[in-house]
Amino acid sequence: MNAEYYVKRALELGATHAVAFKIEDIEFDPRTLLKCMFGCSDWGKGHTCPSRPGSPMPWDYERMLRRYSWGIIIHSNDKKTSQRVSFEIEREAFLDGKYMAFSLSDCALCSECRGRKGEECVNPRMARPAFHSVGIDVFKTVRKFGLPIDTLKDPSEQQNWYSAVFVE
Repeated sequence: MNAEYYVKRALELGATHAVAFKIEDIEFDPRTLLKCMFGCSDWGKGHTCPSRPGSPMPWDYERMLRRYSWGIIIHSNDKKTSQRVSFEIEREAFLDGKYMAFSLSDCALCSECRGRKGEECVNPRMARPAFHSVGIDVFKTVRKFGLPIDTLKDPSEQQNWYSAVFVE
């Protein structure tokens, strides 16, 4: 299986856009942690949050993720769709022998996150960190591919959700 297969598969599964990337296309920037710390109401609460005790720091994630050579970026206007598609691509890549495939997607597994209430995650094996929470500048990265992303000025504006599957 190759990148083109996974791009096509992501689109079949409901992604609005899907593109293959080389690791050199990913824009790492540890400043994303500042946006998490001082811009997210979930800071210190979620299972996938970089504030979780023992969570790797952005520079640790960069070191790990740079071991991959390529992957797929998935775009949807629906958070659950983005996560569902990325999980399926991760699963298929794993079954195709790419056993280190790993998905990054802002978690939308539960209708109400127990972590935000200080409780244990009910899906720790499936919960994944967000693309941006591991030190990736999502805006700069996806703009390289001409994908839509803007700072929202009003809550009624259409949200763009991005996930990525690092494959090989």
